Amino acid sequence: MPSQLPDGEPVPADGSLPPSALAELPGTPLGLYLHVPFCATRCGYCDFNTYTADELGSAPGASRAGYVDAALSELDLAARVLGPGAPAVDTVFVGGGTPTLLPPDDLGRLLAGVRDRFGLTDDAEVTTESNPESVDAAGLARLREHGFTRVSFGMQSARPHVLAVLDRVHSPGRPQQAVAEARAAGFEHVSLDLIYGTPGETLEDWRASLEAALDAGPDHLSAYALIVEDGTRLAARIRRGEVAVPDDDDLADKYLLAEELLTAAGFSAYEVSNWARTPADRCRHNLAYWRGTSWWGVGPGAHSHVGGVRWWNVKHPARYAAALAAGRSPGHAREVLDAGARRVEQVLLRIRLSEGLEQRWLTATERARLPGLEARGLVRLEADRVVLTLDGRLLADGVVRELLD
Repeated sequence: MPSQLPDGEPVPADGSLPPSALAELPGTPLGLYLHVPFCATRCGYCDFNTYTADELGSAPGASRAGYVDAALSELDLAARVLGPGAPAVDTVFVGGGTPTLLPPDDLGRLLAGVRDRFGLTDDAEVTTESNPESVDAAGLARLREHGFTRVSFGMQSARPHVLAVLDRVHSPGRPQQAVAEARAAGFEHVSLDLIYGTPGETLEDWRASLEAALDAGPDHLSAYALIVEDGTRLAARIRRGEVAVPDDDDLADKYLLAEELLTAAGFSAYEVSNWARTPADRCRHNLAYWRGTSWWGVGPGAHSHVGGVRWWNVKHPARYAAALAAGRSPGHAREVLDAGARRVEQVLLRIRLSEGLEQRWLTATERARLPGLEARGLVRLEADRVVLTLDGRLLADGVVRELLD
Protein backbone atom coordinates (compact mmCIF):
# COMPACT_ATOMS: atom_id res chain seq x y z
CA MET A 1 0.00 0.00 0.00
CA PRO A 2 1.12 3.64 -0.41
CA SER A 3 3.53 5.10 2.13
CA GLN A 4 2.34 7.16 5.07
CA LEU A 5 2.05 10.94 4.94
CA PRO A 6 4.53 12.92 7.03
CA ASP A 7 3.40 14.85 10.08
CA GLY A 8 3.41 18.64 10.25
CA GLU A 9 1.43 21.55 11.64
CA PRO A 10 -2.31 21.63 10.91
CA VAL A 11 -3.52 23.19 7.69
CA PRO A 12 -6.08 25.97 8.38
CA ALA A 13 -9.61 24.82 7.64
CA ASP A 14 -9.93 27.49 4.95
CA GLY A 15 -6.51 26.60 3.47
CA SER A 16 -5.20 30.14 3.99
CA LEU A 17 -1.51 30.94 3.54
CA PRO A 18 0.70 33.47 5.34
CA PRO A 19 0.89 36.89 3.66
CA SER A 20 4.63 36.36 3.16
CA ALA A 21 3.92 33.33 0.93
CA LEU A 22 1.31 35.13 -1.13
CA ALA A 23 3.67 38.08 -1.59
CA GLU A 24 6.00 35.86 -3.64
CA LEU A 25 3.34 35.01 -6.26
CA PRO A 26 3.27 38.09 -8.52
CA GLY A 27 5.79 37.95 -11.32
CA THR A 28 6.76 34.30 -10.77
CA PRO A 29 5.63 31.14 -12.62
CA LEU A 30 2.73 29.19 -11.13
CA GLY A 31 2.19 25.50 -11.82
CA LEU A 32 -0.81 23.25 -11.22
CA TYR A 33 -0.40 19.55 -10.49
CA LEU A 34 -3.55 17.40 -10.73
CA HIS A 35 -3.27 13.96 -9.13
CA VAL A 36 -5.56 11.27 -10.54
CA PRO A 37 -5.21 8.36 -8.09
CA PHE A 38 -6.75 5.55 -10.14
CA CYS A 39 -5.05 2.51 -11.68
CA ALA A 40 -6.40 -0.59 -13.38
CA THR A 41 -3.92 -2.73 -11.41
CA ARG A 42 -1.19 -1.98 -8.87
CA CYS A 43 2.35 -2.40 -10.18
CA GLY A 44 4.60 -4.38 -7.87
CA TYR A 45 7.18 -1.60 -7.46
CA CYS A 46 4.74 1.30 -7.05
CA ASP A 47 4.55 3.31 -3.82
CA PHE A 48 2.47 6.19 -5.23
CA ASN A 49 -0.90 7.17 -3.81
CA THR A 50 -2.99 5.09 -6.21
CA TYR A 51 -5.99 2.80 -5.89
CA THR A 52 -7.66 0.12 -7.95
CA ALA A 53 -11.45 -0.16 -8.13
CA ASP A 54 -11.35 -3.14 -5.74
CA GLU A 55 -9.32 -1.17 -3.18
CA LEU A 56 -11.72 1.79 -3.28
CA GLY A 57 -14.88 -0.24 -2.99
CA SER A 58 -18.12 1.71 -2.73
CA ALA A 59 -17.08 4.40 -0.26
CA PRO A 60 -18.92 7.69 -0.95
CA GLY A 61 -16.76 10.10 -2.95
CA ALA A 62 -14.19 7.45 -3.83
CA SER A 63 -15.30 6.65 -7.37
CA ARG A 64 -13.82 7.91 -10.60
CA ALA A 65 -17.21 9.39 -11.42
CA GLY A 66 -17.03 11.85 -8.51
CA TYR A 67 -13.36 12.71 -8.75
CA VAL A 68 -13.57 15.59 -11.22
CA ASP A 69 -16.19 17.47 -9.19
CA ALA A 70 -14.06 17.12 -6.05
CA ALA A 71 -10.95 18.32 -7.90
CA LEU A 72 -12.86 21.31 -9.29
CA SER A 73 -13.88 22.16 -5.72
CA GLU A 74 -10.23 22.21 -4.73
CA LEU A 75 -9.49 24.50 -7.68
CA ASP A 76 -12.17 26.84 -6.27
CA LEU A 77 -10.36 26.70 -2.92
CA ALA A 78 -7.01 27.41 -4.61
CA ALA A 79 -8.44 30.45 -6.39
CA ARG A 80 -9.81 31.83 -3.11
CA VAL A 81 -6.59 31.24 -1.21
CA LEU A 82 -4.18 32.57 -3.86
CA GLY A 83 -6.40 35.53 -4.62
CA PRO A 84 -6.04 38.18 -7.31
CA GLY A 85 -2.25 38.25 -7.02
CA ALA A 86 -1.94 34.80 -8.55
CA PRO A 87 -0.41 34.85 -12.04
CA ALA A 88 -1.86 32.90 -14.95
CA VAL A 89 -0.87 29.25 -14.76
CA ASP A 90 2.29 28.49 -16.74
CA THR A 91 2.31 24.68 -16.52
CA VAL A 92 -0.30 22.01 -15.80
CA PHE A 93 0.72 18.42 -15.12
CA VAL A 94 -1.87 15.65 -14.73
CA GLY A 95 -0.24 12.69 -13.03
CA GLY A 96 -1.18 9.58 -11.17
CA GLY A 97 -2.03 6.86 -11.10
CA THR A 98 -3.21 6.58 -14.64
CA PRO A 99 -4.95 9.83 -15.60
CA THR A 100 -6.14 8.45 -18.93
CA LEU A 101 -8.36 5.94 -17.13
CA LEU A 102 -10.64 8.99 -16.93
CA PRO A 103 -12.49 9.82 -20.16
CA PRO A 104 -10.75 12.52 -22.22
CA ASP A 105 -13.68 14.87 -21.65
CA ASP A 106 -13.22 14.56 -17.87
CA LEU A 107 -9.57 15.55 -18.23
CA GLY A 108 -10.77 18.37 -20.46
CA ARG A 109 -13.12 19.53 -17.68
CA LEU A 110 -10.18 19.66 -15.29
CA LEU A 111 -8.13 21.76 -17.70
CA ALA A 112 -11.09 24.04 -18.35
CA GLY A 113 -11.40 24.42 -14.58
CA VAL A 114 -7.81 25.66 -14.37
CA ARG A 115 -8.34 27.99 -17.32
CA ASP A 116 -11.57 29.45 -15.92
CA ARG A 117 -10.19 30.10 -12.45
CA PHE A 118 -6.63 31.21 -13.17
CA GLY A 119 -6.14 31.60 -16.90
CA LEU A 120 -3.29 29.99 -18.82
CA THR A 121 -0.26 31.75 -20.24
CA ASP A 122 -0.14 31.93 -24.02
CA ASP A 123 2.57 29.27 -24.18
CA ALA A 124 1.33 27.12 -21.27
CA GLU A 125 2.68 23.57 -21.15
CA VAL A 126 -0.14 21.10 -20.41
CA THR A 127 0.95 17.51 -19.78
CA THR A 128 -0.85 14.29 -18.99
CA GLU A 129 0.78 11.02 -18.02
CA SER A 130 -0.62 7.88 -19.60
CA ASN A 131 -0.24 4.13 -19.60
CA PRO A 132 0.06 3.22 -23.31
CA GLU A 133 -2.72 0.65 -22.87
CA SER A 134 -5.14 3.16 -21.30
CA VAL A 135 -5.56 5.46 -24.30
CA ASP A 136 -6.16 5.12 -28.03
CA ALA A 137 -5.80 7.32 -31.09
CA ALA A 138 -9.27 8.82 -30.71
CA GLY A 139 -8.70 9.60 -27.03
CA LEU A 140 -5.37 11.29 -27.77
CA ALA A 141 -6.99 13.39 -30.48
CA ARG A 142 -9.70 14.43 -28.04
CA LEU A 143 -7.12 15.40 -25.39
CA ARG A 144 -5.32 17.53 -27.94
CA GLU A 145 -8.61 19.25 -28.81
CA HIS A 146 -9.06 20.08 -25.11
CA GLY A 147 -5.70 21.87 -25.07
CA PHE A 148 -3.18 19.29 -23.84
CA THR A 149 0.21 19.96 -25.45
CA ARG A 150 2.37 17.19 -24.01
CA VAL A 151 1.92 13.50 -23.14
CA SER A 152 4.23 11.23 -21.16
CA PHE A 153 3.85 7.48 -21.66
CA GLY A 154 5.02 4.97 -19.06
CA MET A 155 6.99 2.48 -21.15
CA GLN A 156 9.37 1.24 -18.40
CA SER A 157 10.93 -1.54 -20.54
CA ALA A 158 10.70 -3.22 -23.93
CA ARG A 159 11.44 -6.67 -22.51
CA PRO A 160 8.40 -8.78 -21.46
CA HIS A 161 10.28 -10.61 -18.67
CA VAL A 162 11.35 -7.27 -17.16
CA LEU A 163 7.81 -5.90 -17.35
CA ALA A 164 6.57 -9.08 -15.67
CA VAL A 165 8.81 -8.47 -12.63
CA LEU A 166 7.43 -4.92 -12.44
CA ASP A 167 3.86 -6.24 -12.84
CA ARG A 168 3.50 -4.14 -15.99
CA VAL A 169 1.82 -5.46 -19.11
CA HIS A 170 2.12 -3.92 -22.57
CA SER A 171 1.16 -5.39 -25.87
CA PRO A 172 4.33 -5.76 -27.97
CA GLY A 173 5.10 -2.41 -29.61
CA ARG A 174 2.20 -0.57 -27.96
CA PRO A 175 4.31 2.25 -26.42
CA GLN A 176 5.87 2.97 -29.81
CA GLN A 177 2.43 2.92 -31.44
CA ALA A 178 1.11 5.31 -28.77
CA VAL A 179 3.90 7.79 -29.59
CA ALA A 180 2.92 7.68 -33.26
CA GLU A 181 -0.75 8.21 -32.37
CA ALA A 182 0.15 11.20 -30.19
CA ARG A 183 2.16 12.73 -33.02
CA ALA A 184 -0.74 12.18 -35.42
CA ALA A 185 -3.07 13.86 -32.92
CA GLY A 186 -0.89 16.97 -33.00
CA PHE A 187 0.89 16.75 -29.63
CA GLU A 188 3.82 19.13 -29.62
CA HIS A 189 5.87 17.07 -27.17
CA VAL A 190 5.90 13.34 -26.42
CA SER A 191 7.91 11.69 -23.66
CA LEU A 192 8.66 8.09 -22.68
CA ASP A 193 9.50 6.99 -19.12
CA LEU A 194 11.90 4.08 -18.58
CA ILE A 195 13.06 2.21 -15.47
CA TYR A 196 16.42 0.46 -15.19
CA GLY A 197 17.78 -1.96 -12.62
CA THR A 198 14.82 -4.32 -12.40
CA PRO A 199 15.87 -7.73 -10.99
CA GLY A 200 16.72 -10.00 -13.90
CA GLU A 201 17.32 -7.17 -16.36
CA THR A 202 20.64 -7.55 -18.19
CA LEU A 203 22.64 -4.75 -19.75
CA GLU A 204 21.51 -5.99 -23.16
CA ASP A 205 17.88 -5.90 -22.00
CA TRP A 206 18.39 -2.27 -21.03
CA ARG A 207 20.08 -1.50 -24.35
CA ALA A 208 17.10 -3.01 -26.17
CA SER A 209 14.69 -0.84 -24.17
CA LEU A 210 16.66 2.32 -24.90
CA GLU A 211 16.86 1.50 -28.60
CA ALA A 212 13.13 0.72 -28.78
CA ALA A 213 12.34 4.00 -27.04
CA LEU A 214 14.55 5.97 -29.42
CA ASP A 215 13.06 4.21 -32.44
CA ALA A 216 9.61 5.42 -31.33
CA GLY A 217 10.68 9.03 -31.97
CA PRO A 218 9.93 10.88 -28.70
CA ASP A 219 11.54 14.25 -28.01
CA HIS A 220 11.97 13.57 -24.29
CA LEU A 221 13.08 10.53 -22.29
CA SER A 222 13.18 9.93 -18.55
CA ALA A 223 15.26 7.04 -17.18
CA TYR A 224 14.90 6.27 -13.48
CA ALA A 225 16.82 3.76 -11.40
CA LEU A 226 14.46 1.30 -9.74
CA ILE A 227 13.93 2.14 -6.08
CA VAL A 228 12.58 -0.69 -3.95
CA GLU A 229 10.03 0.92 -1.62
CA ASP A 230 9.00 -0.67 1.67
CA GLY A 231 5.51 -2.12 1.61
CA THR A 232 5.47 -2.95 -2.11
CA ARG A 233 5.09 -6.43 -3.58
CA LEU A 234 8.56 -6.15 -5.09
CA ALA A 235 10.08 -5.42 -1.67
CA ALA A 236 8.32 -8.50 -0.29
CA ARG A 237 9.67 -10.65 -3.12
CA ILE A 238 13.21 -9.40 -2.48
CA ARG A 239 12.82 -10.04 1.25
CA ARG A 240 11.74 -13.63 0.53
CA GLY A 241 14.74 -14.10 -1.74
CA GLU A 242 12.66 -14.61 -4.90
CA VAL A 243 14.50 -11.87 -6.80
CA ALA A 244 17.77 -10.04 -6.18
CA VAL A 245 18.09 -6.50 -4.87
CA PRO A 246 19.32 -4.00 -7.51
CA ASP A 247 23.12 -3.71 -7.54
CA ASP A 248 24.75 -0.26 -7.44
CA ASP A 249 27.42 -1.16 -10.00
CA ASP A 250 24.76 -2.52 -12.36
CA LEU A 251 22.73 0.66 -11.96
CA ALA A 252 25.81 2.77 -12.74
CA ASP A 253 26.60 0.74 -15.88
CA LYS A 254 23.03 1.17 -17.10
CA TYR A 255 23.03 4.90 -16.43
CA LEU A 256 26.25 5.27 -18.41
CA LEU A 257 24.75 3.27 -21.27
CA ALA A 258 21.70 5.54 -21.28
CA GLU A 259 23.93 8.61 -21.44
CA GLU A 260 25.97 7.08 -24.28
CA LEU A 261 23.02 6.03 -26.45
CA LEU A 262 20.85 9.06 -25.82
CA THR A 263 23.68 11.52 -26.43
CA ALA A 264 24.56 9.73 -29.67
CA ALA A 265 20.91 10.07 -30.72
CA GLY A 266 20.97 13.85 -30.22
CA PHE A 267 19.52 14.06 -26.71
CA SER A 268 21.07 16.06 -23.87
CA ALA A 269 20.66 15.46 -20.14
CA TYR A 270 19.17 18.58 -18.59
CA GLU A 271 18.59 16.90 -15.21
CA VAL A 272 20.17 13.79 -13.73
CA SER A 273 17.36 11.47 -14.95
CA ASN A 274 15.93 13.43 -17.88
CA TRP A 275 17.05 13.93 -21.48
CA ALA A 276 15.55 16.13 -24.21
CA ARG A 277 16.29 16.69 -27.90
CA THR A 278 16.27 20.49 -27.57
CA PRO A 279 15.79 22.99 -24.75
CA ALA A 280 12.22 23.51 -25.99
CA ASP A 281 11.51 19.80 -25.39
CA ARG A 282 12.37 19.93 -21.68
CA CYS A 283 9.54 19.44 -19.20
CA ARG A 284 8.95 22.94 -17.87
CA HIS A 285 6.69 21.73 -15.08
CA ASN A 286 9.41 19.54 -13.60
CA LEU A 287 11.97 22.31 -14.08
CA ALA A 288 9.74 24.45 -11.88
CA TYR A 289 9.99 21.82 -9.12
CA TRP A 290 13.79 21.69 -9.37
CA ARG A 291 14.01 25.49 -9.31
CA GLY A 292 11.79 25.71 -6.24
CA THR A 293 8.99 27.85 -7.68
CA SER A 294 5.33 27.67 -6.63
CA TRP A 295 2.74 25.07 -7.53
CA TRP A 296 -0.61 23.94 -6.16
CA GLY A 297 -1.21 20.18 -6.04
CA VAL A 298 -4.85 19.18 -6.51
CA GLY A 299 -6.11 15.72 -5.59
CA PRO A 300 -5.79 13.01 -2.90
CA GLY A 301 -2.28 12.96 -1.46
CA ALA A 302 -1.08 15.79 -3.72
CA HIS A 303 1.74 18.02 -2.44
CA SER A 304 1.93 21.81 -2.91
CA HIS A 305 4.48 24.56 -2.40
CA VAL A 306 3.79 28.29 -2.43
CA GLY A 307 6.27 30.87 -1.20
CA GLY A 308 8.04 28.63 1.29
CA VAL A 309 4.92 26.88 2.59
CA ARG A 310 4.65 23.18 1.78
CA TRP A 311 1.52 21.14 2.42
CA TRP A 312 0.04 17.78 1.46
CA ASN A 313 -3.51 16.52 1.12
CA VAL A 314 -5.20 13.59 2.81
CA LYS A 315 -4.61 10.43 0.82
CA HIS A 316 -7.86 8.55 0.46
CA PRO A 317 -10.23 9.82 -2.26
CA ALA A 318 -13.27 9.45 0.02
CA ARG A 319 -11.69 11.56 2.81
CA TYR A 320 -10.50 14.07 0.24
CA ALA A 321 -13.98 14.47 -1.29
CA ALA A 322 -15.64 14.63 2.12
CA ALA A 323 -13.42 17.50 3.31
CA LEU A 324 -14.18 19.57 0.23
CA ALA A 325 -17.91 18.79 0.41
CA ALA A 326 -17.86 20.13 3.97
CA GLY A 327 -16.17 23.34 2.84
CA ARG A 328 -12.79 22.48 4.38
CA SER A 329 -9.32 22.27 2.95
CA PRO A 330 -8.32 18.66 2.22
CA GLY A 331 -4.84 19.44 3.55
CA HIS A 332 -3.46 16.83 5.95
CA ALA A 333 -0.56 18.90 7.30
CA ARG A 334 1.95 21.56 6.30
CA GLU A 335 5.33 23.04 7.12
CA VAL A 336 6.50 26.64 6.84
CA LEU A 337 10.10 26.55 5.71
CA ASP A 338 12.57 28.98 7.23
CA ALA A 339 15.30 30.63 5.16
CA GLY A 340 17.82 27.93 6.04
CA ALA A 341 15.57 25.06 4.97
CA ARG A 342 14.71 26.83 1.71
CA ARG A 343 18.40 27.33 0.96
CA VAL A 344 19.18 23.65 1.54
CA GLU A 345 16.31 22.65 -0.75
CA GLN A 346 17.68 24.90 -3.47
CA VAL A 347 21.06 23.19 -3.21
CA LEU A 348 19.51 19.69 -3.24
CA LEU A 349 17.38 20.39 -6.30
CA ARG A 350 19.27 22.85 -8.47
CA ILE A 351 22.54 20.93 -8.45
CA ARG A 352 20.75 18.15 -10.38
CA LEU A 353 20.24 20.45 -13.37
CA SER A 354 22.65 20.74 -16.28
CA GLU A 355 22.67 24.52 -15.76
CA GLY A 356 24.16 23.85 -12.33
CA LEU A 357 23.86 25.54 -8.97
CA GLU A 358 24.68 29.19 -8.46
CA GLN A 359 27.36 29.48 -5.80
CA ARG A 360 25.36 32.21 -4.05
CA TRP A 361 23.25 29.40 -2.53
CA LEU A 362 26.32 28.07 -0.69
CA THR A 363 27.89 29.20 2.57
CA ALA A 364 31.54 30.17 2.70
CA THR A 365 32.35 26.82 4.32
CA GLU A 366 30.53 24.96 1.56
CA ARG A 367 32.25 26.95 -1.18
CA ALA A 368 35.60 26.00 0.35
CA ARG A 369 34.76 22.33 -0.33
CA LEU A 370 34.30 22.87 -4.06
CA PRO A 371 37.98 22.62 -5.11
CA GLY A 372 38.20 19.17 -3.50
CA LEU A 373 35.10 17.97 -5.32
CA GLU A 374 36.45 19.43 -8.56
CA ALA A 375 39.82 17.70 -8.07
CA ARG A 376 38.01 14.36 -7.75
CA GLY A 377 36.19 14.98 -11.02
CA LEU A 378 32.72 15.24 -9.47
CA VAL A 379 31.94 18.87 -10.31
CA ARG A 380 33.00 21.58 -12.75
CA LEU A 381 33.23 25.19 -11.63
CA GLU A 382 31.88 27.39 -14.42
CA ALA A 383 31.92 31.13 -13.62
CA ASP A 384 29.55 31.42 -10.65
CA ARG A 385 28.03 27.93 -10.99
CA VAL A 386 28.70 24.39 -9.76
CA VAL A 387 27.89 21.77 -12.42
CA LEU A 388 27.91 18.02 -11.86
CA THR A 389 30.19 16.02 -14.16
CA LEU A 390 29.04 12.64 -15.49
CA ASP A 391 30.75 10.96 -12.52
CA GLY A 392 29.10 13.52 -10.27
CA ARG A 393 25.68 12.67 -11.69
CA LEU A 394 26.28 9.04 -10.75
CA LEU A 395 27.02 10.15 -7.17
CA ALA A 396 24.73 13.19 -6.97
CA ASP A 397 23.32 12.42 -3.52
CA GLY A 398 26.79 11.83 -2.13
CA VAL A 399 28.08 15.07 -3.62
CA VAL A 400 25.30 17.00 -1.90
CA ARG A 401 25.99 15.28 1.43
CA GLU A 402 29.65 16.25 1.21
CA LEU A 403 28.87 19.79 0.14
CA LEU A 404 26.28 20.82 2.71
CA ASP A 405 27.20 22.02 6.20
